[in-house]
Order: sequence, then C-alpha cells, then structure tokens
Amino acid sequence: MPPEPTPLPATAEPIVEVQNLEKRFGTFRAVGGLSFSVRRGEIFGFLGPNGAGKSTTIRMLCGLLTPTAGTGRVAGFDIIRETERIKTRIGYMSQKFSLYDELTVEENIDFYSGIYTLPREKKAGRKAWVLEMAGLQEHRSTRTSELSGGWKQRLALGCAVLHEPPILFLDEPTSGVDPISRRQFWDMIYRFAESGVTVFVTTHYMEESEYCDRLGIIYRGELIALGTPRTLKAEHMPEAVLEIDCARPYDAMAALERLPDVKEVALFGKGLHALTLDAEAGTRAIRTALAAGNFALARIERVAPTMEDVFVSLIEARDRAGEPQAEVRQ
Repeated sequence: MPPEPTPLPATAEPIVEVQNLEKRFGTFRAVGGLSFSVRRGEIFGFLGPNGAGKSTTIRMLCGLLTPTAGTGRVAGFDIIRETERIKTRIGYMSQKFSLYDELTVEENIDFYSGIYTLPREKKAGRKAWVLEMAGLQEHRSTRTSELSGGWKQRLALGCAVLHEPPILFLDEPTSGVDPISRRQFWDMIYRFAESGVTVFVTTHYMEESEYCDRLGIIYRGELIALGTPRTLKAEHMPEAVLEIDCARPYDAMAALERLPDVKEVALFGKGLHALTLDAEAGTRAIRTALAAGNFALARIERVAPTMEDVFVSLIEARDRAGEPQAEVRQ
C-alpha cells in the first residue's frame, strides 16, 4: 500500500479551476454545478459510483465535451475556448486504455509519439523510457491484444505521458485489473506526483481514495463533499463505527436498523458496520437485539471509520435530504 500522502501547502498554485460546471444532454442533467480547484503537484481524486458523472466531468476538463454552463481553466487555458491548447498540456488515460490491439507495443508508442508531435530527436529516448517504466522491454514486439490487463494498463499510462504533460487525467484507470496490478499502478502514480505532475484520477474503489491528497465525492452529478481523506472522516463521521461479526448478517441488519441507538447499518465484508452516537449504549443495544433474534455474535468492537463508511453515510444523508435526481450516466 502506498504511504499516506503528504499534504501540499494551501498556497500551492491551482492548475485546475472550475466554477458551476454543468453538462446537460437535452433535458437530462449529467453534471450539475460543480465548483472546485486542484493544486499543482496534487493527487486529486473523484470518488463516486458508476454513473455519478465522473467521466463526463473529466471529459469536459480535457476539452472532449463542451460544458452546458459554468467556467473552467486547465493549465491556464479556458475549457470552452482553448480546448486544443489544453490537449497539448495534458495526458489522458481512459478506462478502456485507448490502445490499438492490432498494433504491437512498440507500434502503439510510435503512433502516440506522432499524435503528440514529439520532436524526432526525442522519440527514441521517450520510447525507451516508456518501455523501461512499464517493464515492457521484452514485450516490445508483442501484439497489444496478447497483453494482460495489467500490462495494457502500464502501456496506456506510458503512452499518455510520452509528451511529459504537467497534468495527468486518469479516468477509472484500474477498472478491471487485478489487485496486484492496481497496487503497482498506484506506485507509478506516486512517482509521477513526486516529480511534480498533477494527477486527477476518478475511481469507484474505496481503498484507492485513501491514496489521494484530496478527494471530491460525487453523486448523481453533484459534489457532495470535498477534502482530504482524514478531514472527510473527521467532519462527516461524528458517529462511532462498530464492526460486527455475527451469523446471518443480512438478516441481522434488518433487526439492528430498528434500534433507536443505531443510526445506520451496512454490510461490510462478511459482517456489518453500524453507526451510533454513543459507542457503549449502541454496543449494549446491539448485543441485546442479536441475542433476542438468535444471531450468534462472534465479535463487536469499535473501529476507525473507513472511506466506505464516509461514502455510505454521505450518500444516505443526501438521499434523505430530498428527492434524488434521475439516474445519471457518465
């Protein structure tokens, strides 16, 4: 697991700035009124479920979609009027990796060297760097279609940074790859950030959100929380989190939801996480309810909140606050 990010100074220069950004497809609002900024050298994460509007947002920032309303600047350029200039200053990697399966590893790198108009004298050096960074020296002549998901992921990242952009946009970059490849990929992201590259990454994996310097939680096209992982846990989780290992957790959840001492209950792995304002009172009430329902209790203890706890709490609070929007797409 990568180390906990070192916070950037609050005075670090913004390299992405967005105000009231909105995208509609006809009468359907996919993204509604987002405002945030990303500082230079920061790993900034967008966490949200599939269909939350993460990809729509990132495509607007990359100049691939025109916003319906709002303003924004990326690397100093306007996201509506200067999209072509933005494209020269960013690297973009989509969840489908944007590779050509019929080409070899080396041919994909050559193709993107041309797309990014690398000077002839730099092409050989950058190609060698990508092959070494991705560990693909021995696979340079392999057709991309024959690579595993993890190897494709590394190749796609290498192609996205061939032109040494100051900003890297990664849209669900670890979707569909195995946990080891995902961890190795984040090690590479950390190395880029340490070299001064700003990384904007979207994800629906809760554990990945812990790796970011700051995090925006997006739900149904709206930004519902923004801050460091530590700050989000402190500000949005005043309740105690109780981890419960018991028999038939799904059935037990229904019984615990009726308790006045328990605010929320959710499945967590093979057990449950329950939120309560008073850990001791909540523990007593849960023990009594489980015993009355013949749910064998193996363990109950207070634990530190996870980003999943924060996420579930925020989403449920948002839904309780009013009628949720129609289902959004990315």
